[in-house]
Amino acid sequence: MPQIVFLGAGSVVFTRQLLADLFRFDDLPTLRIVLHDIDAERLAVATATAEQLVERFGRTAELVATLDRREALAGADFVINMIQVGGIDATRIDLEVPAAAGLLQTIGDTTGVGGVFRGLRTFPVLSGIAADMLDLCPEAWFLNYTNPMAMNVWWMSVVAPSIKTVGLCHSVYWTVHDLCELIGVPMEGTHYRAAGVNHQAWLVEWSRDGQDLYPSLREAIERDPELRRRVRVEIFERIGFYPTETSEHSSEYLSWFLRSPEQIERFRLRPLEYLGISEENVAEFEHAKAALAAGEALELEEGAAEYAPQVIHSILTGTERVIHANVVNRGLIGNLPEGAVVEVPSRVDADGVHPLPFGDIPPQGAALNRTYLSVAELAVEAARTGDPALVRRAVLTDPNASSSLTPEQIWALCDELTARHASRLPVALGGTLAAH
Repeated sequence: MPQIVFLGAGSVVFTRQLLADLFRFDDLPTLRIVLHDIDAERLAVATATAEQLVERFGRTAELVATLDRREALAGADFVINMIQVGGIDATRIDLEVPAAAGLLQTIGDTTGVGGVFRGLRTFPVLSGIAADMLDLCPEAWFLNYTNPMAMNVWWMSVVAPSIKTVGLCHSVYWTVHDLCELIGVPMEGTHYRAAGVNHQAWLVEWSRDGQDLYPSLREAIERDPELRRRVRVEIFERIGFYPTETSEHSSEYLSWFLRSPEQIERFRLRPLEYLGISEENVAEFEHAKAALAAGEALELEEGAAEYAPQVIHSILTGTERVIHANVVNRGLIGNLPEGAVVEVPSRVDADGVHPLPFGDIPPQGAALNRTYLSVAELAVEAARTGDPALVRRAVLTDPNASSSLTPEQIWALCDELTARHASRLPVALGGTLAAH
């Protein structure tokens, strides 16, 4: 019986959606679903959610819930990782402390100062997961959703290169979906390929019946000047290819947008937006708990198109499909660094996930990607070597940080963030965590 493990199953909305997408496949064998979380209350809600979905979809599945990670991982075939180390409290620190120092972020989970510190406190937990997997399920697929995606997949390649790690994100799919909606073209039947890095890949091909759809997008922008107040449209017009993450995310990856009140107003940005999103997630958890207690049916999103259920379905049934995945660059993108983590089209079949060599991406896109990857590389190297100076240099390399703060201010900010996150950071980096 194939065993699928959900790490961080207390992310109840995400767990709900992944299970719903999985149960929508009617040709899967009976599955053993193992739910793991470190929070007993959240785990109980996740378990009740899974029980409801099994009944609603008429599936047969063995459900197991455990607070013990090693118990969860024993014998796993697929491990879906969606943990958030430190939860909402750590997210508040990532956003509010830099903001008080004059460095604004919108989401703070991918790169920059928020991404670096989120990565640094996630790496020790990933190291523990990797050690457990090597001991208990060395052949399992590790399907990562946890941000910062590129840093986390990169870290897994450092501490456990033999584990089959794939980073999964729906940003490419939803970018194309929304662009097709914008120009009035059905997404079904379109051909698209994107490549670059997670949340900053470039839609290099986008066509329907052999016809390039970019001219239609340019016409839509000409018809509606308000579209030029979108961050992604500005990036598209300057770079020539559309980026694959929302304007909120994309705004904090460059030096162009959050550096002044005028730019924030022009591009309709809401600094610290992720705090509100995080509060909504907490409220949704409470809503789900109440709904389950009352015996009410949980709301399900149609057509979520999450990749983990598709990967599992392809491997278990042999159904071939192409997704976009985050993997180590081994000759996949020629003008991005070897060994870095890149996002490329990948074929999935009964033998697993097979990244497809892409060649070079547009040089102007690669230039921006290389800065993003430099931040990730320095953060990974800081954790690998235990060098706290590299943490500061990672943040200094970030375009948004260096356009907002002086080097001296960046060093002071990293000192404060280290102190605030100390219990989750290794001793070598200034924290109090004694061992990985």
